[in-house]
Amino acid sequence: MSLIPATILTGFLGSGKTTLLKRVLTEAHGQKIAVIENEFGEENIDNDILVSDSQEQIIQMSNGCICCSIREDLRATLSDLARRKRSGELDFERVVIETTGLADPGPVAQTFFMDDEIAEGYLLDAIVTLVDAKHAAQQLNDRIEAQRQVGFADQIFISKADLVDAGELAALQHRLKHMNPRAAQKVVHFGAVPIAEVFDLRGFNLNARLDIDPEFLAADDHDHDHHDHHHHHDGHCDHPSHQHAHGHHHHADDDVKSFVFRAERAFDPARLEDFLGAIVNVYGPRMLRYKGVLWMKGTERKVIFQGVHQLMGSDLGPAWKGDEPRQSKMVFIGIDLPRDIFTQGLEQCLVSA
Repeated sequence: MSLIPATILTGFLGSGKTTLLKRVLTEAHGQKIAVIENEFGEENIDNDILVSDSQEQIIQMSNGCICCSIREDLRATLSDLARRKRSGELDFERVVIETTGLADPGPVAQTFFMDDEIAEGYLLDAIVTLVDAKHAAQQLNDRIEAQRQVGFADQIFISKADLVDAGELAALQHRLKHMNPRAAQKVVHFGAVPIAEVFDLRGFNLNARLDIDPEFLAADDHDHDHHDHHHHHDGHCDHPSHQHAHGHHHHADDDVKSFVFRAERAFDPARLEDFLGAIVNVYGPRMLRYKGVLWMKGTERKVIFQGVHQLMGSDLGPAWKGDEPRQSKMVFIGIDLPRDIFTQGLEQCLVSA
């Protein structure tokens, strides 16, 4: 049987995840979707689209989709769903896991790689994060969980943008881009997102494209501080949420940051493996997402690698074309990662010129 694609939907409280889910479930796309809700809280999917008694953990919905709450762990729920699908008891084509407003999507994503049974049944497609434009600045200042959700995202949807002015929206998009240059951003209206922009994003694919906004790469070459163009919106920094323990949470100074490493010389495979292993050992819990397309000594093909926290995978990509400049590019997204240690360490893994 082919793998069941899974999407992790995360986002700030009140950002419209439930609206987005309802839309996904009711849009006439002919797909049957299983939704796993991390908890049936106040905001759960409305009862009018549920058609069963709530004793059963798995609930059939009137549109042919199914919904279940996690009362035990995710792994058990996923393997139960896969088993019922195989036996023909349930009919669905994909799974959406909605995490609670403050959940860290990392462990949820890791489930798909750590556990052999799950890895054999499911394919993790992408992490989609919904950001509420109206409350984003305060939530990002106050809550590291909100920042983590941004750092993990493959796709960011910004909702409630009509409630803020153009300057605030631009400042938010700029801020999100520095936290996570990999994720595409899209402003959406009340969770009205076409289904094609939610599913089959292949965020965890090992492909030879490094999905970073080219403008970010260009900016990164000549501007390492990124502080100078933040002054124009520091005016409202007396906001109460800036006055908490850390005191210095400027817009330019989020805990979740990203940086890009590039090299024009090939990597020595053994040295790189040792270094990445050591780095992941020490900083893994703070490394949210990282990906690279690498020029490795000893192979004519690109080497693609990516990881979530301590889990790292790599693969051979397409061959370098004859006229293509050979170089390595990596992006790291994490919480207060020491850029200089990473950069110096990676430079020591390059073959001498």
